[in-house]
This record gives sequence, structure tokens and C-alpha cells, in this order.
Amino acid sequence: MDMRATTRTARLGFPVKVMGNPDLKSNDARRSQSNPHLKVSLEYLHAIFDYLVAHDISMYRMSSDVAPYATHPDMPQFHGMVKESAAELRALGKRAKELDLRLSFHPSQFVVLNSPDPVLVDKSIWDLASQAEMLDLMELGSEAVLVIHVGGTYGDVPASRARWAETWKRLPEPVRRRLVLEHDDLRFSAADVLWIHEHTGVRLIFDYQHFWCLNPERADLRDTLARVLATWPEGQIPKIHFSSPRTELREVKRRDPATKKQKMVHVAPVFTGHADFCNPFEFATFMRTAEGLDFDVMLEAKAKDLALIRLRPDLLRYAPDVAARFGLKPTQEDALEAEEDALLEEVPEAGA
Repeated sequence: MDMRATTRTARLGFPVKVMGNPDLKSNDARRSQSNPHLKVSLEYLHAIFDYLVAHDISMYRMSSDVAPYATHPDMPQFHGMVKESAAELRALGKRAKELDLRLSFHPSQFVVLNSPDPVLVDKSIWDLASQAEMLDLMELGSEAVLVIHVGGTYGDVPASRARWAETWKRLPEPVRRRLVLEHDDLRFSAADVLWIHEHTGVRLIFDYQHFWCLNPERADLRDTLARVLATWPEGQIPKIHFSSPRTELREVKRRDPATKKQKMVHVAPVFTGHADFCNPFEFATFMRTAEGLDFDVMLEAKAKDLALIRLRPDLLRYAPDVAARFGLKPTQEDALEAEEDALLEEVPEAGA
């Protein structure tokens, strides 16, 4: 098995929304009556690229809504916007390559390739083809991918896996070339997507939190990670998803059905939910378990870029060996802490 040993500097990335600068928009979100356009979204992305460079972030997931209504079945006036934006897409892609940015899409949950409904499958393929076309027009390499989940189980996991594998055969070549498949936290485990890979050749994404949420096979973490990474051809750098589970207690007002009065109740966290930030001890433990395996990391924390900016000085403080994998040096600690302090405030715990 290819263990992908490396001394390469790994990337950290975040998805879509920039929380460190609320003025930055990820896509043209105007309603159809205002004639939104991909060209507007691409201008927004240029501004986001400026932010990424300023904060030394080299991986970013673009919004799946950058081309508004481009595949809406009832709005043909928007269907040509991707081709209309070919020059602008090429210019953005050229800039991404010059800046050495790794980009991707994660199409919405409405993209379902294993649905028994052929209309939904056809619409899903259309959505994927549109996003693959954008990446192709940007002239990005094979590591610029479309990440999707398997879909629904429809009461029969083996049949649903097999239906996904059948749909793969009719996907357009640009979609097959860009598509990667991720296991999830409720329906399809890492073992399930490995089965699909064996029947299709589709590349896979390992998701750390999903692995712990759904692993009925009791598979070993490192072995599973290595098998998932090996689905990427030699010369391509895999990427994985990392997030920590929510842990905080919430206090919520609810109406008491007996007294009809409002009362405060304690609500426990659901551990499939993503935390705002990444637990640095958990992250370091995972990365040490993955020692010798080569991949980039997309952080799926709720705080987006702020979680990444917080994690870097945390790693230098608590796990310098792991920090080194991401090119972080002890001499940068003061600068990274200052960067964090400029965007986040820490409030001491009561009684601390």
C-alpha cells in the first residue's frame, strides 16, 4: 500500500464564508429579479483571494452558489452564464495558480446520485457538470475537486451503494475526472465508500469526525485513512476533512406542556455537529496517528477562517512537531498570536 511518506508542507484550508472580514461576500446572492451573475461572484472571489494571501492561507472551498440559477430548470435565462464567463474564469484560475491556492467545490445536499428518482439524478448530474465546467475553464489541475456524499439509504444500504456505482457509468467525463466521494456521519461509513471506490475508481475523502460518528465495522482509524488516501493516484495530493464535535451546553427557553409557562431547559450537544473551533489536542493526536501519510486538511469548523487562524498558534504552543508539518516555525509564534488577537478576543473564565 502507498503510505505516501512525505516531507512536503501540508496545507490548511477553510470553506466558503470569511468570518474575519464580514464585508467579503462568497457569491452573488441577489434574487433572480436582480439578474445575479457568475461574473459578480468571481469579483468577490478575487477579494477573498486577497484575504487568503494576507493571512497565508493556501486552500479554500468556493461556494457552490457562485453561478446563481445556472442550472435552475425554470430559468433558462441563466443557463449560459458559465460559458459567458469563460474569460473571467480563466483569469481567476490563472491567479489561483500564481498564488498556489488549492480550490474546490462541495455541491449542496440536493445533489444526489443514488436517488431512485431519475429526475433528481439528472438534475444532480447537471449541477455537477456545471461546476466541473467552471473548474475546467479555470484550467485548474486534478486536485481541484467536487466533493459529494453518497446520498440517501432509501431503506437499503447495499442497493443504494450499487445504484451510485451504476450512475457513475453515465457521468460526463469532466465530472468523473473532478468528483470525489466522502463518507458521512449517519448513512454511509468509510467502509461503504471504499466499496464504491472498488466498483468505480472514484477518489475518496476521509472525514475525521464522520469516522467517529459512523463506524459500524469498527475499522481502525489509521488503516482506514491510509486506504482512503490510496484511492488518489500517484502524483495527486489527497485532502481530508477535520472538525471537532460540539460540546457546549445550551440553555433554551421552552414552553412547559403542563403549566404552559416558559422555562429554561438545558440542551446537550449533538456530537455530529461541528464545533466553532478545532480542539488542538484532538487535532495533534490525529496528525500523530497519521504520521508518514501525506494529505492536505480542510477544516470544517463553524468559525471558518477564524478557526484556522486560531489553530496555527495553538499548534506551535502545544504540538510543535505537528505545526512543522504545516510549515509553521517557532519564530512565527508571536506574529501568529498577534494575527489571532487582531481578529479574536479571549475572555478569561470566571474565577480564573
